[in-house]
Amino acid sequence: MSTYTSHASTPPREQRQSVGNSTAWAVTGLVAGVTGLAAIVLSLEIDAAYRPETIGKPEKVVEALADQTPIILATHTLGLLTTVLLVVFGAGLKRRLEAQAPVGSLLPAVAASGLGLVSVALLLGTGLTTEFVFGVHAPKGELVPESADFYAHWIATIPWLWMGAGLAGVAVAVAALRHSAAPRWIGWVGAVLGGLTLLVGISPVQYMAGFTGPIWLLVTALGFLLADRRRA
Repeated sequence: MSTYTSHASTPPREQRQSVGNSTAWAVTGLVAGVTGLAAIVLSLEIDAAYRPETIGKPEKVVEALADQTPIILATHTLGLLTTVLLVVFGAGLKRRLEAQAPVGSLLPAVAASGLGLVSVALLLGTGLTTEFVFGVHAPKGELVPESADFYAHWIATIPWLWMGAGLAGVAVAVAALRHSAAPRWIGWVGAVLGGLTLLVGISPVQYMAGFTGPIWLLVTALGFLLADRRRA
């Protein structure tokens, strides 16, 4: 009974503020930025479908994929870890922006949804790994080479669809610069890196978003972590 009375005596506004002071969500985003960037860097090594000696030769692609199995597995694991961490960071970012954005603003939900899009792209990008990473080692004739060729293109493109991070960055930029819902310098990071990520993501060179999206995430998460620790 006393516990209930103590909790009930705390104004709802103060209860929300105490929850919002947690920085665990920002740490999660920081880790997601590191794992996401590492996955992109590693995936650059998966060139089985793009070598001069393998282009147009599915059988050679299968051999190259077999040689690159360790890198594929590492990229797969990092991608799925980022998938999970992004959901947590997106939820924390939404809560953080809602604490200072105007009541009813769509910006917190848009930011979280953008990160959700990246999470889904990474989930789909890693979705065929189990089917093929072991299949390329199967006895000849059990795996259709043309299917493996398609898979080699799949893992080199779909996990690079970080356009949603650009959408999140722009939403954070508007929330910070227009409504002071975040430090202004984080807003400018969102305007520059987020805007660039969104633009290239919309363009026909959408895979370039894989370069800038993780960097925006890393810098933004670090910014919120440092800023909120100073406030605490």
